[in-house]
Amino acid sequence: MKKKVLSLVLISLLILNSFSFVFAAEDETILITIIHTNDTHGRLEEDSYNNIMGFAKIATLIKEAKAENPNTLVLDAGDTLHGMPIVNISNGENSIKILEAAGYDYMAVGNHDFNYGQERLLELKDLTEIGMLSANVLKDDEYLFTPYVIEEIDGVKVGIFGLTTPETEYKTSPTNVEGITFADPIEVSKKMVDELDDQTDVIIALAHIGIDESSVVTSKAIAENVEGIDVIIDGHSHTLLENGMFVNDTLIAQTGEHDKNLGYINIEIQNGEVVNKTAQLLTSEAAANTVADPDLAKTIEEINAENEAVFSQVVAKTDIFLDGTRENVRTKETNLGNLSADAVRYAAGADIGFVNGGNIRISLEPGDITFGQLAELFPFGNTVQVKKITGIDLIKVLEQSVSGYPATQGGFLQVSGMNFVFDPSQPVGSRVVEVTVGDIPLSEDAEYTVAINDFLGIGGDGFDMFKDYPIHGEVGTYEEVFADYLNTFGTSGSEISGRITVKEIAPVEEPVPVEPPIDEPINPEPIPEPIVEPTEPAPELTEEIYIVISGDVLWKIAEKYNTTWEELSEYNKLANPHLIYPGDELKVPVK
Repeated sequence: MKKKVLSLVLISLLILNSFSFVFAAEDETILITIIHTNDTHGRLEEDSYNNIMGFAKIATLIKEAKAENPNTLVLDAGDTLHGMPIVNISNGENSIKILEAAGYDYMAVGNHDFNYGQERLLELKDLTEIGMLSANVLKDDEYLFTPYVIEEIDGVKVGIFGLTTPETEYKTSPTNVEGITFADPIEVSKKMVDELDDQTDVIIALAHIGIDESSVVTSKAIAENVEGIDVIIDGHSHTLLENGMFVNDTLIAQTGEHDKNLGYINIEIQNGEVVNKTAQLLTSEAAANTVADPDLAKTIEEINAENEAVFSQVVAKTDIFLDGTRENVRTKETNLGNLSADAVRYAAGADIGFVNGGNIRISLEPGDITFGQLAELFPFGNTVQVKKITGIDLIKVLEQSVSGYPATQGGFLQVSGMNFVFDPSQPVGSRVVEVTVGDIPLSEDAEYTVAINDFLGIGGDGFDMFKDYPIHGEVGTYEEVFADYLNTFGTSGSEISGRITVKEIAPVEEPVPVEPPIDEPINPEPIPEPIVEPTEPAPELTEEIYIVISGDVLWKIAEKYNTTWEELSEYNKLANPHLIYPGDELKVPVK
């Protein structure tokens, strides 16, 4: 009997223990970590000068995160496959290789990911194990990409759907998206939540939408109008959200741009419900001592070695020397500056084209031009965009351009489609004295389409006036549009033609002296003649002829001959001492 009672007690304890285990399991908190990036634009390699982390370090950080928490997903919010020459040279494939090696799971499709054309993007989708997601990119009413996925992580079902900005219609070349429809992200998000709600515990929107208020639709608007999205991992607006932002109950996270920061999101789930979610960023400075993953670093080295053969390929040619000398493109009109500005204006179909002198890094000798030279000429991977601005703000742009003159300034603009005159003797902000667009004087009230690069578009080089204007269109990178233009039109029209003119300071005419009347004295005393001491004869002046070479400026030449640029200018009767060109002959007085 005792044995039977004891057995019943043990069975009861086991049953109670089983219930306790169930209760404990039900109360268990599951932590899911998401590592994310956005708008890397082909920045694969570390660049400490520009605070770019590089994917070899990102790979190390991903491995560390997964070792600490195996419940880790790695996501990218788009604009990943195009940008720098290291990826452009492979039409995006090198970017795919690096993301795969780093351990990425899914990516959203961004507008610039279409830059190689939709056919190439679909090829890349089939080449990679990384899932490309977008629920609002349609062709013939069919999804062009996977709309959503459901990942089960430690018993938690996570739904992830993708979104692509409708601005892609004009923020890549229109030919890249022919026949494609970009459905309303808000309505698509509602549909995705309805579809995923009963199947998942967590819903994530992987969105290349952005929170720029000038955009067609923002991720903030999605969060305001769609209930049920736990997290929006965002891109497109290049916004730095240090700890994310909450809109209603949705956490929006974004890392800025160019892998300068790595995003971390922690989501806590209890009993199938999200009980907490946080976002934070790891800056490239904070990751300075992170050791680069050796395998991925080796992969990048191999890509660079393979690229060498392609970089040596001839992509264009020039029949003249194209002057990209630093001192020249940052202080005056040059033929390379003209050609570059013409190329961006033509590609964008704009009224005016601008290229900041700091973006032009080398000169080009007559002959063949290789891909590598173009990558060196325009090394930043900047894309060309179009903004429509008023004439009054256009004057402010030109004032900013010449504000540092005669000092070299990266923001000095090379121009196309316009001429302007400035007077450096006037105060900064009041130097521009004449502007024509085409052959017509600028109107302060008129609006002009201006082709610039994305760096200027966000206020780079002090051009804050561009920030408030929405983007009306985007085309390729500088090196792409430059090569296309040069191959189509050659160098014709790039010669120095007075697009930028420095107003001469008129010499001050001294008044003719007037002799005052003199009352002659009666019987004036004779004035003794002065005694002239013998002096050494003055040294005879001789001349040397100096031939101007690329990179010369007058003050540098003057230093060589222990004189001043003012003396050289006066001796040679230069109309403008700031405009000297390779091949010019200068007379140099030598004692």
